[in-house]
Amino acid sequence: MPHYIRSGSIPAKRHTQFRSSNGNLYSEQLFSTEGFSSDYSLLYHIHPPTEILLTDFPVSLLPRIAEEKMFTHRSFEGFHILPEKDYLNSRKPILVNRDCQISLASPTRSLSEYFYKNADADELVFVHEGSGKLITQYGILPFGYGDYLIIPRGTTYQMDFENEKNRLFIVESFSPIRYPKKYLSKNGQLLEHAPYCERDIRTPVIQDPVDESGDFLIRIKKQGMLYGMHYAHHPFDVVGWDGCCYPLSFSIHHFEPITGRVHQPPPVHLTFEANNFVVCSFVPRLFDYHPLAIPAPYNHSNIDSDEVLYYVDGDFMSRKHVTRGMMTLHPPGIPHGPHPGAVEKSIGARETNELAVMVDTFHPLQITTEALAIENPGYSRSWIE
Repeated sequence: MPHYIRSGSIPAKRHTQFRSSNGNLYSEQLFSTEGFSSDYSLLYHIHPPTEILLTDFPVSLLPRIAEEKMFTHRSFEGFHILPEKDYLNSRKPILVNRDCQISLASPTRSLSEYFYKNADADELVFVHEGSGKLITQYGILPFGYGDYLIIPRGTTYQMDFENEKNRLFIVESFSPIRYPKKYLSKNGQLLEHAPYCERDIRTPVIQDPVDESGDFLIRIKKQGMLYGMHYAHHPFDVVGWDGCCYPLSFSIHHFEPITGRVHQPPPVHLTFEANNFVVCSFVPRLFDYHPLAIPAPYNHSNIDSDEVLYYVDGDFMSRKHVTRGMMTLHPPGIPHGPHPGAVEKSIGARETNELAVMVDTFHPLQITTEALAIENPGYSRSWIE
């Protein structure tokens, strides 16, 4: 994300001596997700962020693929994922490909006994239920219902939940998650036609640095394995930072829908993009205002992409028997659209209160064993009268 932030205490010139009041030299860290050739931030630690005491034996987090290939519509009951205490154990991969991994989670306990770092992927965490704080080296980001949390790969963090009832929709991206290019000026500012602007983006509020010595466990995901790395100092000992690479949050409730006289195509809902997939937000909006408009979406074929729709809340006029947390998968090449009766029912309606997140991938998704356990059988036949 290209916007410059400065927070806490930093030196006047980068890569120069920066000392505490007692004369100790702060340790500078360059943080970037694409080497030295893209956005980065500089963080200033009380202690070097390199002091590893020991490394635990790795544990596999690789998803268990149930089906290498599938060619039919599928539906999954997301809220059938059982709650689990541990944040990482609660994350269940449902759909995966070489560009992203889509998971569901229902953690009941805060991530406080250790720290987590995903060194494989940027994370988009959509908060369906629950509230709390994302705690990072950059500071604290409060979150609640409807928030997208964007966490760049390599960010060390903890999740502090306010209660036990939490439901998360998580997309891990093996390329950086960015604002869509069509919304940006040549200098990186969000343009007037974008459905949100910089005022809608929330960034971390830096806290007092934690200057503690001991044994601090950071669990790091790399190449599908989870490594336990024990460090000699608390990782949140940052006195200041600046740059353009950092966690942020954006509420789906602040997405401003783009409407028209007739039904608008899905790209008007575009919210974030990465290599070979996009994330879209469907939010409450007025329907089309042509006198002969049909508000229900027309039948369509995603010839080049898998379409994943995660239903959050509201009344979905185009589909029957929708439940909160349901996830549908429509693979490329098979037409899909409104359920029988939905088209006629939509005519004359003025607005919709639906809330959903869509992920369109341009490489096929694979289904995991966890997905089969929550699948709705017979979904592909739900268009029959």
